[in-house]
Amino acid sequence: MKKYYYLIITAFLLISCTEDIKFNTPAFQGLKNNVFWRAQNYTASSKTNGDLIIEGRLGADAVSLKLPSPTPKTYILGVDNLTTASYLNRFTAGTPVFTTGTNKGSGQIVITEFDAQKNTISGTFRFTAPNTNEKDLENPSVTFTEGVFYKIPYTPTSNF
Repeated sequence: MKKYYYLIITAFLLISCTEDIKFNTPAFQGLKNNVFWRAQNYTASSKTNGDLIIEGRLGADAVSLKLPSPTPKTYILGVDNLTTASYLNRFTAGTPVFTTGTNKGSGQIVITEFDAQKNTISGTFRFTAPNTNEKDLENPSVTFTEGVFYKIPYTPTSNF
């Protein structure tokens, strides 16, 4: 009789095991000051002048990556204003804005895949952006490392 109980319990345990797999496609995430950060909303679009804007938002937080084109290659930050990365909190008054630009900040954005057929873009990023308010000594900069954007939906041209 005990054998039947063990058999029933074993069968129940084997049947009740499930695998809940969550896919993170598309994705926009990274480590913000060494703390995991994942965007809930993300977009990629190009302006009429050809600039590409990839943006990820988590609540009021927003990360924006600006590139001169969607061509797959490595773009270096802190060299000019054509390729920039920025972070800000949109809803808090007086919140610092962190951005790279000409001789400001450092990092890189790598476009690994641009699929014009499916209108998606993928790549990696990392950057350190200084606070635009140099008097704010509490928050001198923000650092994003291990950043990934994967299969973000791309809108070819927009007027914004």
